[in-house]
Amino acid sequence: MTIPRSRVPDPMDAPSLRWGILGPGWIAHRFVESLKKYSTQQVVAVASRNQGRADEFAAQHSLPRAHGSYDALLTDPDVDIVYVATPHTEHHACALAAIAAGKHVLVEKPLAVDAARAAEIGAAAADAGVFAGEAMWTKFLPKFDVIAQILESGVLGPVRTVLVDHGEHFTTDHRIYDPSLAGGPLLDLGTYDASFIHFVLGAPTSVTAVGQPANDELNGQVSAILTDGDGNHAVMNTTILSDTPTVAVVCGRDATLTVHGPFFMPGSFTLAIRGGETIVYREDKGLQVDGLHFAAVDAARAISEGRLESKVHTISDAVETLAIVDSIREQLGITGGPFQR
Repeated sequence: MTIPRSRVPDPMDAPSLRWGILGPGWIAHRFVESLKKYSTQQVVAVASRNQGRADEFAAQHSLPRAHGSYDALLTDPDVDIVYVATPHTEHHACALAAIAAGKHVLVEKPLAVDAARAAEIGAAAADAGVFAGEAMWTKFLPKFDVIAQILESGVLGPVRTVLVDHGEHFTTDHRIYDPSLAGGPLLDLGTYDASFIHFVLGAPTSVTAVGQPANDELNGQVSAILTDGDGNHAVMNTTILSDTPTVAVVCGRDATLTVHGPFFMPGSFTLAIRGGETIVYREDKGLQVDGLHFAAVDAARAISEGRLESKVHTISDAVETLAIVDSIREQLGITGGPFQR
C-alpha cells in the first residue's frame, strides 16, 4: 500500500483576511507567529483589558493597532475576523460579542466550557450570517487529512479499539491549577483525546469515566472508556500529574495505525498491516507555531466561499466533542464554578 498524499491546499494560496487578536496570552503569540511565518493572513490588531499588555504584544509582533478594551477591537472597521484567545471561561461571551458586532470568529479550543454554550455560539453565528469555528488545530494538519483518507479507504478493516492519551506534568503555579478558570486536564489536554476519538468513531453512545484529584479543589487525572453504536471501544487518559507518551492508536481487524507522540502536533505515524508490511508517514516534528495557521487559512477559505463553518471541523464536531467532556465532568462531579449556568 502507498500512503496517500495530503489534500490540504497550500496555506499561502488562501485569501488573506485581516485578523484581530482578542487576548494577548501564550497561545495568541504562537498563533500570530504561525500566521506570519506560514500564511499571507494579516494580523492588524490586538486587544487586552490592559493597554500595556496590548501595546507590548503589538510591539513584539509589529501590529498596527493595540486596543485597551475588547469592545474597541470588535468595533474596529479594519478587522474582518476575530481570533478569541482569552481564558476558556471567556470564550463563550467573547465569541457572542464578536458575532453581535458582525465579525467572523475563530475561537481557540475549546469553543466553550461545555456543549450547550458551544451550540449557542454556532446558532448565533448562523443567525448573524457570519463564520464561527473552533481552532481545533490538530484536525487541520496535513497529516490528519492523510489519516482521514486511510480510515476512509477501509485498509484497517473494522476498527474495534482506539487508544489515546495526553498527559503533561504542570507545576501548581500554572493557570491549569486554577479552578475558577475551568482548570484541570479535561479542557486543555483531554479535548485533544476526545476530538481524536470523535474523529475516528464519531459521537459515542456511552462514556464511563474515573478520576484522580490533584488537590482538594481540582481534578488531576481522568481515564474513560467510550463505546460507539457497534460496541467498539475507545480508551482515553488525560493528566496534569505526569508526562505520558501522548500517542494515539487506531486498531482495526486488518491493520493498526499509530500516531506517534505528541499525536496532536505535526509529526510521523505508522501503518502496520497485519501479517504484512509496515509503512511510515514521515513528517518532521513540529510545535504549535508550525500548525496553528492551518485552521486560520481554512476559515479564510470558508469565508471567501460564503460558508459559515469549516468542512474539516464543523460546529457539530465541536459540540459533540464537548458533550464527551461534559459527560466525564458530570460523572466526576465537576459541575460548579465556571460550569454553572
